[in-house]
Amino acid sequence: MSVSAPGRAQAGRPAAKAGARRAATLAFAAQGVSVAAVYTTVPAVTEHLKMTPLLTTTTLVAVALMAGAGSFLGLAAVRVAGPVPTTRGALVTAAAALTLIGVAPGQATAVCAYVLFGLAIGALDVGINTRAAAIERAYGRSVFGSFYAAWSVGAVVSALLTAGAARLEWPVAGGLTVQAGILLVIAVCICAHALPAAAESTSPSAQPPLGRRLWTRLLPFGLVLLVVYVVDSTVSAWSAVYLRQTLAASLTVAPMAYAAYQAGTVVGRAATDRLVQRFGAGAVVRTAALSVAGALAGMAAAPSWPFAVLAAGAVGLGASVLAPLCLASAARLRPGASEAVLARLNLFNYAGVVTGGAVSGLLGSTGEFRLAYAAPAVLAVLVLGAARHFTQPPSAAVQEPATASAVQPKS
Repeated sequence: MSVSAPGRAQAGRPAAKAGARRAATLAFAAQGVSVAAVYTTVPAVTEHLKMTPLLTTTTLVAVALMAGAGSFLGLAAVRVAGPVPTTRGALVTAAAALTLIGVAPGQATAVCAYVLFGLAIGALDVGINTRAAAIERAYGRSVFGSFYAAWSVGAVVSALLTAGAARLEWPVAGGLTVQAGILLVIAVCICAHALPAAAESTSPSAQPPLGRRLWTRLLPFGLVLLVVYVVDSTVSAWSAVYLRQTLAASLTVAPMAYAAYQAGTVVGRAATDRLVQRFGAGAVVRTAALSVAGALAGMAAAPSWPFAVLAAGAVGLGASVLAPLCLASAARLRPGASEAVLARLNLFNYAGVVTGGAVSGLLGSTGEFRLAYAAPAVLAVLVLGAARHFTQPPSAAVQEPATASAVQPKS
């Protein structure tokens, strides 16, 4: 995102950084709302349109695949227009997709709307994470956790809205339209704030080739992100269906596991930045991985829906720290081209979503949802080996020189 020279002169001021952080926080909250709106309405949409379990699973897998494609659309948009305009456009598109899912007259229209949502959410991922990486560089300390805490707050609010709409016996279109309206309001409210030049990514012409070596350095983070999103998609996409089909919960109660999961992530992510500063990123990652493994085992063995809801909250508490720390550490591999690094890392993200969503859906369609939660518990232990690769931001904040022309961004 480019700004004028006078704007650059103000970029180092605390007010500019604080404003950028507030805008990014709103954008992360909006993404949480949008993702939760889709996942928590899956039971209602499938029952309304009489979608088979196989079609539902295929559709959710398609959302993840399209999100992967959307990441590279987002990368192109960030390089042309900047992360903030990219974020606005993606939010508007996601709002349109949510509305279309709600009013879809048939299965084909609904599937197309889900595909559109996937593209939008992938572009949104790149836009907001690129902006978050620049803001963290400007602050010179861990702030990624606070952004993902806002994501989780948005998701909890959305899940509760879905539950409330079901309680009031609203049609699914009503609840989704309300949540689409939230996205539109946030898209209008967010605005760009100038950051120090050294905090921003370089222009496309100034970026060196990323090279094959970057993929090697990304692998540990990719493994962690893959596991995180296998866990996340298993809980997010299928917890409502798990409670409904396996634990005999009502449509009003079914979204509560997702709400508890996201409530756990709010607590975990709110504490992430302080925990990293006190204990170090590696120690936090190791503790989180062990917590996730235990909580997933508890969710798989839950005798009734209240136990599953509590276990889902515990999963969120442990898993919440992994994604923001993973993205923050990966962005520091090439600070001047963070949008390109994050777009590539997102491939692991959506591979995890596809794997978790597909396997969980297939197991659930055969009545084996408990196994779908037990298997990721084993995968969570793999995260322990990658913990040593996690880094922390430099202690000193980026300083802006007196004139914009006096500095060249580092590649």
